[in-house]
Amino acid sequence: MKHLTLNNGVKIPIFGFGTYEISPDQTKEAVLSAFKDGYHLIDTAQYYQNEQQVGEAVRASNLNRDEVFITTKTMTDGYEATKQGLDESLNKSGLDYFDLVLIHWPMGHDLDTWRALEEAYKAGKTRAIGISNFNGRQTLELINHAEIRPMVDQIETHLLLQQWKMHEFLKKENIIHESYSPLGNGQQNLMTNPVLQKIGEKYGKSPIQVILRYLVQNDIVTIPRSTNPAHIKANIDIFDFELDKEDLKQLRALDERKPIDGWPAEMREDEDY
Repeated sequence: MKHLTLNNGVKIPIFGFGTYEISPDQTKEAVLSAFKDGYHLIDTAQYYQNEQQVGEAVRASNLNRDEVFITTKTMTDGYEATKQGLDESLNKSGLDYFDLVLIHWPMGHDLDTWRALEEAYKAGKTRAIGISNFNGRQTLELINHAEIRPMVDQIETHLLLQQWKMHEFLKKENIIHESYSPLGNGQQNLMTNPVLQKIGEKYGKSPIQVILRYLVQNDIVTIPRSTNPAHIKANIDIFDFELDKEDLKQLRALDERKPIDGWPAEMREDEDY
């Protein structure tokens, strides 16, 4: 498993397992299946209501705590609510600390929310802190008023919304780009895309494996989700091949700057970033 280094020196696996829209009663088994297949990064959130089950899976696995990287996200707004919410998340999960805590989305009092994350970081309640759904201007606003620079920005990134402006911006600011919905929430007909099919045939891989490899090969932390054990296993089977320059060029040309339908406009890539 390849790792990237955050701007505080903490290493994050470049590939992990997302738990968005996985119900609490399915989460523990899905995460245990992911652990079995070699995943070590698990992404949850207060909004998902499955932090408890993620923690249960960590304890039920044969892995030591320092062998897994657990991310959660706040759904609170402001200092006091975020501070209290993070303590509740630790209690629910039964974990002594998180590896990464993100502000889930811009809410209006982000500097106060960030101050609570900074305190949690200094107190050892999390090994890293970051943001999600922040565009370039919002990220700079936070950087310019924060004591601690964000370490990750998790944003919608997939074949039809590759986020290259944000990617270069984040790279310049020494912030790791993390993708959510890397398969476009199943709305992209990946399996029938002729470019993906052709590239997949060359390496003996599925179109889905090609797109996941594409993101990882561009140093984007990627967290697909599934409750199907066969899909969970197949998704991580992308580290035995490497896309060549022509492959990368063809895949980049498929970018339509098209977000998933239904996401709030402020969470989409804007024209500047």
